[in-house]
Amino acid sequence: MQDIIVEPPGIGTLFDPAGLFTDNRPIELEIGCGKGGFLLRRARECPDRGFVGIEWAGKFFKFAADRMARWGITNVRIMRTDARHLFVHQMAAGCLTALHVYHPDPWPKKRHHKRRLFTDAFVDRAVAALRSGARWAVQTDHAEYFEWIRAHVAPRPELIEIPYDDPSFGIIDEEAGTNFEVKYLREGRPIYRVAYKRK
Repeated sequence: MQDIIVEPPGIGTLFDPAGLFTDNRPIELEIGCGKGGFLLRRARECPDRGFVGIEWAGKFFKFAADRMARWGITNVRIMRTDARHLFVHQMAAGCLTALHVYHPDPWPKKRHHKRRLFTDAFVDRAVAALRSGARWAVQTDHAEYFEWIRAHVAPRPELIEIPYDDPSFGIIDEEAGTNFEVKYLREGRPIYRVAYKRK
C-alpha cells in the first residue's frame, strides 16, 4: 500500500507522473478515479503502462488504494489532491499517453460553476500535458455540463475529435465501466461521451 499511495507534489514543484515509476513507460491518468474500478481493469490489461488516479474524496481514495493492494497491482499510483490545481500549477508538459475524465462533478448551480474542473486554465494545461497522439476521453450524465465541456475543449487547435469507442484505451462498446457509469446506466440516465486526440 505504501507504493500505491503517493503524496501530492510540494508547492512550486513540477509534477511528472513518469517519476512515480522506475522505467520510462507510457502513463495514463484518471481524474476522479473514485473506487478505482476503471484503473484496476486497465492496470490488469496493460501491465506495461503506468496508471495514476487522482481522487479528492478521502473515502474513495482509501478504497481505491486498498483495492489495488488487495489485487497485488504494482503499476498504479493513487494521489489525493485537487486535480484542477495540480494541472494548472504543476503538471509537466507532454507527460501523458491518455487522460481519462469520467463523471466530473457538474456543479449544476450557476453560482457554483467556478468550481468546475473544466475551465480555460485547466484545459490549457491538460492539452499541454498530452504527448503527441495521446487520447483524452470524457463522459458525464449531465447534458448542460457536457455542452460546457465541449465548448471549452473542442475549439482547441491541438486536438481532433475521434471515436469514443477504443478497446486499446479501455473503452469497450462505448463503456468505461466506472462505478458511476454502471449506476447511472442502471437508472436509465443518458450518458454523454466524447474523445479527442492530440495532433
